[in-house]
Amino acid sequence: MLFGLQGEMAPQELGRRLATVITHVGEIMQQEIRPLGAVDIIEQLHRQFAILSGGRGKDGAPIITFPEFVGFKHIPEEDFLNVMTYLTSIPSVEAASIGFVIIIDRRRDKWSTIKASLTRIAVAFPGNLQLIFILRPSRFIQRTFTDFGIKYYRDEFKMKVPIVMLNSVSDLHGYIDKSQLTEDLGGTLEYRHSRWINHRTAIENFALALKTTAQMLQTFGVCLASTELPRGVPSTEDLLMSHTKQRDKLQEELKLLGRQGITLLSCLQEPATKNSTSKLNPNELENVATMQRLLAQLDETEKAFSQFWSQHHLKLNQCLQLQHFEHSFCEVKLILDSLLAEQAELTDIGDGVMHVEQLLKEHKALEEKGQEPLEKARLLVLVGDQLIQSPHYAVDSIRPRCVELRRLCDDFSNENKKRHTMLARSLELHRQLDKVSQWCEAGIYLLASQAVDKCQSREGVDIALSDIELFLSTAEDYQLPNPRDFYNQFESIFTVDVKAKAQKTLQKLDDVQEIFHKRQMSLMKLAARQTRPVQPVAPHPESSPKWVSTKTNHLSTLAPVQKTSEELYVETNPNSLEKEDEAKFEVKNGELLGNSPDGENPVPEHLNSPESLSPSRRIIRDLLETEENYIKEIKSIIDGYITPMDFVWLKHLIPDVLQNNKDVLFGNIKELYEFHSRTFLKELENCTENPELLARCFLKRKEDLQMYFRYHQNLPRATAIWQECEDCAYFGVCQRQLDHSLPLFKYLRGPSQRLMKYQVLLKGLLDSESPEDLEKVPGNLEGDSTENGPKRNSDSAFSAELQQAFAMMEDLIKSCELAVDLAAVTGCPDTIGKLGKLLIHDSFNIWTVHKDRYKMKDFIRFKPSQRQIYLFEKGLMFCKIRMEPGAQGLSPHHSFKKSLKLASLSIRQLGRGSSKKFEIASQNGPEKYILQAASKDIRDFWFSTINKLLLEQQNSMKGEDWSLGKDRSPVLG
Repeated sequence: MLFGLQGEMAPQELGRRLATVITHVGEIMQQEIRPLGAVDIIEQLHRQFAILSGGRGKDGAPIITFPEFVGFKHIPEEDFLNVMTYLTSIPSVEAASIGFVIIIDRRRDKWSTIKASLTRIAVAFPGNLQLIFILRPSRFIQRTFTDFGIKYYRDEFKMKVPIVMLNSVSDLHGYIDKSQLTEDLGGTLEYRHSRWINHRTAIENFALALKTTAQMLQTFGVCLASTELPRGVPSTEDLLMSHTKQRDKLQEELKLLGRQGITLLSCLQEPATKNSTSKLNPNELENVATMQRLLAQLDETEKAFSQFWSQHHLKLNQCLQLQHFEHSFCEVKLILDSLLAEQAELTDIGDGVMHVEQLLKEHKALEEKGQEPLEKARLLVLVGDQLIQSPHYAVDSIRPRCVELRRLCDDFSNENKKRHTMLARSLELHRQLDKVSQWCEAGIYLLASQAVDKCQSREGVDIALSDIELFLSTAEDYQLPNPRDFYNQFESIFTVDVKAKAQKTLQKLDDVQEIFHKRQMSLMKLAARQTRPVQPVAPHPESSPKWVSTKTNHLSTLAPVQKTSEELYVETNPNSLEKEDEAKFEVKNGELLGNSPDGENPVPEHLNSPESLSPSRRIIRDLLETEENYIKEIKSIIDGYITPMDFVWLKHLIPDVLQNNKDVLFGNIKELYEFHSRTFLKELENCTENPELLARCFLKRKEDLQMYFRYHQNLPRATAIWQECEDCAYFGVCQRQLDHSLPLFKYLRGPSQRLMKYQVLLKGLLDSESPEDLEKVPGNLEGDSTENGPKRNSDSAFSAELQQAFAMMEDLIKSCELAVDLAAVTGCPDTIGKLGKLLIHDSFNIWTVHKDRYKMKDFIRFKPSQRQIYLFEKGLMFCKIRMEPGAQGLSPHHSFKKSLKLASLSIRQLGRGSSKKFEIASQNGPEKYILQAASKDIRDFWFSTINKLLLEQQNSMKGEDWSLGKDRSPVLG
């Protein structure tokens, strides 16, 4: 689509007004009468055989004087006619209509010259004649010839005007005032022919320039009017710039022409301005009037062009504004549409508290991601409103786009609010369900933990009843919901899965409450009877009950345990519980505790026959099996150690330092569980039939796997908490409930071991990768299909991806190890993060030497300091090494001493006998450091690594400095 400017009226109006200016200039210069200008007949004018002195007769008739001129009769007829036509066209129309007075001065000439003059005037004078004065020859003979000739040839001249013969200039003064005659005619009129020619030439040149400029402006206006603007910001900007340059050039010509006109007008007025007594003659006054009229036409030209340009420039700017608006609109709309599409995909409301919290984080991230586009859209709407109010010629195009942007912004904001409200309600729903589940699990644990042998006495029964009553009283603290109110409150957000979970949980609550009621009734009956003693039967310690969440496999053991406990009570008092209640209890416990997520992800059937699998498939099988076990292990930590911390009856087993630092002890292990159980496991399962997708799976999740870096950053702090609390009773109880053979912290090392496992499996897949094996693996294949199926485009691409994934895992493991080491440094400032990624660290012997050799702090012959040095991408960190006692004897600990930026360092190797040493110096400091490594290989590795970093930084700095025209010298020693 092209925007044209043909529709505006400004170009036609400009053309009309400039045509009027051109016409007026022609009228002012009387070009319809005089086709020639002074420049065209400048040579004839300079001969001065006829002049228009500016004098006037008594009635205002212009005077043309024919001075004495030798060879007048030899002047060509064309030259005479041109000069006469030019001179008669100069006076105004009013003055020319009165008639011209001609004075022929032939006082020193002959009759033949007078005769030639009269003959030419009679034949070729183009104006209206009023009177002819002839100054006779002064010589007697010629005067006689003149008188005789006038009488004899008067009729031959065919003059219709009087011819007055004068003997002297004094006779002329009787007809014409001296002030209107030049000095050579005895008058006082000042006349300089060369100045007159210059003035006339200048006036005519100015008029011609004005006319030419007006014609150029006409052409420019037509050109602009026929211009079409392409729909593109750069091309429109170029066109606007081009038009503006042309306009500026013409505007400058108009200003120059105006300055020339004002200068010329001041020159014409100069005689009167220099002397207040002097007055301009009529001819000079007409020149001034002519210039004033021409300047008025110039002013009209400037106004017409300025008005046209303002409209044209406005149209161009509005078109450019429209294109900027539409370009920004398309960009913002594309982003908002993408955000809305992304928003529309987020329909999940979660199936648990952690899942909903993760969804809330994703929702917040999307909301934050949309803030900038929303702000841009709102600003663009304000711009559109301003364009509409300006007013803009494309209002009909701008207004619907503003409406569209408002709608998109409102849709995004409303959907955000709606989803946030829904997720908040979902979070509340799952929190309430979790409270119910925790209360039920705690109740089951309580019932299962009541030993039968303690209920053989009234005191034991009372204690059991008291424990039950105390536990039931905690229902208020847990704010257990009423099922009917619960359904009414959350009915609008129920999905099939969530509703099933809610029904199951609330049914579990009802069952547990019913079981408690039956237990109370049984105990009360038992307390009332106490008929016969019963041999106490204590449960075996290994059969201690578990409280782990029903979502784990361990809880499946609770059903038989609970049943055993009930059977013991039956043996104590056979009439205390009805058989159907016991059966119901067992069934309900089976429903509550027998569910496990293991059945949701069955192992593929083909994985059960390893002998039939290729090496890559066996590796995938191993990866999936260990991944599932890893997830279960993490889940057991969450359900077996973290969740019970909120159980009221276990609070007394948890020391304050553990209660206040449980997040430190476990780090982001919940985040690891969410990622592996909800995302990574599913993606790994997709690699079962497509082993070549495994590398992409790891590369795709490179950023997500950085959560392991955060986990290892926290590991030293977790270690400190564990060392302080490892002997507390809480950990022992949890370990027994989980049947874990190892203490908790061994399991907290699981993420580190998992990274190692990934590395080993990727290395195994890389080693087993072969063309024969890959041909058996279907999946993401390229190339044309054949009868035997598709074939791989390139085995090297698969191998390259495996290499990248393996290298990525190596880097991650290395960074995690370095993170653990760095986190153990005490007194480390926050600014260390500005030094970039940690690369390596080692222990060195260091001598600190002043650059001034005569002022030494430590010299090489003195004992060196032992320092742990950490090398970052942008600097070095020095740490002091101190030995502190620990659980396994003395162990090294590091404390921060100083840091140096690489950009300010130089490095050099030392001379002979220093194979393990190298020197670094700070350009800004007074000291340099001599470092001695444990071996030459370590020295060489550190030296080459630092050297490489320095060169990279110098190249980067040179690139920046060259862009500024600077250069730097290297700092390498």
